[in-house]
Amino acid sequence: MQQQTTTAASRHTLCLTGRERAVITGVSDVDCFNEQLVVLLTDAGQMTVTGEGLHVENLNLKDGQLVIEGEVASIEYAGRPRREGGVLSRLFR
Repeated sequence: MQQQTTTAASRHTLCLTGRERAVITGVSDVDCFNEQLVVLLTDAGQMTVTGEGLHVENLNLKDGQLVIEGEVASIEYAGRPRREGGVLSRLFR
């Protein structure tokens, strides 16, 4: 049996349907949300979703999934995901 390892960034996905519904995985926390802004922390860094009439349809931090509905205007990432070790540690695995 093979054991598959994944990096933190690969656990994060974003599926945007028609700028009206965003399904996001790899979510560890939601900092704030209102009808124009949703700020959350993902495995790939902090994510900010802006738009109009935004509401959190579903939030499951145990599974790391968030569903946002409304008119999405922009999605922006801040920061970078933390990588384990440096270049040399990755070379000598």
